[in-house]
Order: sequence, then structure tokens, then C-alpha cells
Amino acid sequence: MVYRPITGMNTFTRLSAACAATLSVAALGADMPLGSSPVGGPYAGAVARTVRAILEYSRWPQPRSALVLCVAGNAQHGAQIGNQRLSDGRQVVRRNVAAQPAALAGCDAVYIGSIPLAAQRQLTSAVRGRGVLTIAENDPGSSSEAMFTLTFKPAGLSFRMNIDAVSRSGLRVDPRVLRVAKSGG
Repeated sequence: MVYRPITGMNTFTRLSAACAATLSVAALGADMPLGSSPVGGPYAGAVARTVRAILEYSRWPQPRSALVLCVAGNAQHGAQIGNQRLSDGRQVVRRNVAAQPAALAGCDAVYIGSIPLAAQRQLTSAVRGRGVLTIAENDPGSSSEAMFTLTFKPAGLSFRMNIDAVSRSGLRVDPRVLRVAKSGG
């Protein structure tokens, strides 16, 4: 697959999760702090806040009163994602599913846990163009073709955005998120 630069940015644009969550000038360039998390390890709270922010600033082709967030595979840091409300009142409902394309029916978003890269690609391929947001937890090389890939650091969490995957998805990500993006490597 060939990735092309868009408006001078790398196709994979690294975004600060704190920027996406708050979109404030004070947060520019900051990573999502870890904080303390009694459930799911040190990254669980930051992952939950990041996933919520990504969902918050994404729009589906058809309005939804609730979003179904499917968790596929072993979500090592995903203990706290789902079952929450977004600022506009929409409920995020978590559903654990098998890491198989057939299990993704009815999902508005898919959080892909630790599964082999080939299986990650099968999942992202199965929902491409169907208005399903994809987030990969364990894809350090951003090879899964997910729309967002989490990047774990000792002091925080950030993520990368695959602009090609977003453009093929049928979803809209708020342009304010792109404005606060910084080029990633």
C-alpha cells in the first residue's frame, strides 16, 4: 500500500491525545498523562480518555443515539473503555467480540487489542468504507491500517492517525484535531 502525504503532513500524523481531548492551546504537544489507575494497569485510564476523545471528535454518516464500541482480542490496556457518556449525551456501549470479521456486525467503533498483525488487517479490511472507526492498541509500526494506533511511552500515551484510513471510512474527524496535529515518525 502506498501512503501519500496530505497537505504537507505525513500520512500517519501523530496527535497528542491530550490535544484531541481538550483541544486547548495549553495542551498542544502534550501526551496524555498516565495518572493512577486501580483497574487495568498504568495505561488503562489514559487509554479510556484517549478513546473517548477520539469518539467525541468523530462523526458518523448517520446520527447515533448510542455508539457500540466493540473490543476485539486481548485489550491489555482497555479495561476502562466503553460504558460511558460523551459530552453530547450519547452513550458508549462496550461489547467484547471475537477477533473475527464476522463478529463486527453492529459495531460503530472497533478497539483492536493484542492480536497478530494479519488478524488486525482482516478486521480493519472488513469494516473499511462501512463507517466504523478503528483503533489499534498493539501496532507500533502502524501497519494494521487502523484509523488510529496508540503509542505507549513510559510517561504517557499518544496516538497516530492514518489519514488515508479516515478518508476511506466514511467518518468525519473534526478538523480541529488535524489542526493540533504534529508530524510523527
